Amino acid sequence: MFSGAYTALVTPFNRDGSVDFLRFTELVVRQAEAGIAGIAPVGTTGESPTLNFDEHSRVIATAVEAAKGRMQVIAGTGANATAEAVELTRRAQDAGADATLQVTPYYNKPNQEGLYRHFSEVATLGLPVVLYNVPGRSGREIAIDTIVRLSANPAIVCVKEAAGSVDRVSAILSRCDIGVLCGDDALTLPMMAVGATGVISVVSNLVPERIVALVQMALEGRWDEARAMHLKHYRLFCDCFLDTNPIPIKAAMAMAGLIEETYRLPLCSMDEGLRAILRETLKEAGVPLV
Repeated sequence: MFSGAYTALVTPFNRDGSVDFLRFTELVVRQAEAGIAGIAPVGTTGESPTLNFDEHSRVIATAVEAAKGRMQVIAGTGANATAEAVELTRRAQDAGADATLQVTPYYNKPNQEGLYRHFSEVATLGLPVVLYNVPGRSGREIAIDTIVRLSANPAIVCVKEAAGSVDRVSAILSRCDIGVLCGDDALTLPMMAVGATGVISVVSNLVPERIVALVQMALEGRWDEARAMHLKHYRLFCDCFLDTNPIPIKAAMAMAGLIEETYRLPLCSMDEGLRAILRETLKEAGVPLV
């Protein structure tokens, strides 16, 4: 159901801190024109923790409207309270999203039975669910056994693997029939080599055509070309995470004239040393800067 290059879309803000919906629409259109298979708005990269309910829902609705059916919209509607995740998902479903990206509940660190019940409750809405395993953010991993249990639910169709482990992809695919999308740009090629069908990328906010090309090469078994593309962009993949995501990617996009570099606290701009490293990497990668 999910195959190709997807973009974990940033949420641009105006200088006064409000959501820049005009610029956001332009970013969605840019992704569609680049051939991206889909976008994932209001996830980690979209700074979801600092958006209120109404902003969150409006960003998703704007994404669906701007996509115009040209690509899938996997709406970030996870939360650490099940009732909140269900309500956000219901709103995304009403807006026309194609799927929901469900992050592991953070901070309260539920046990595996709690995770199973949480994701199962969200799945009762019927909107396809992409589980989001990111223990570095949430403090809790979705165990392989839990993914196997959840895969029996026809609404739970895919896992975004962002735990930094290629081995987990093999473990999942060897035990159940569920899709896997890579959640770490630098691991796109290795994960696809063992069966992932694509990536939910951060770097594709900046260079979507290049991520589309890399993923397509891998899907077509053109491994030598894919490896060359991976190695050519490896430093870019790494340096877009010099600081907490999405700080570096928003800084890079601002350097390229795509957005204003504005965050909501507690996120703030990166220090000048890291910024200089990032700018040099962008130049080496041939990213046009303003």
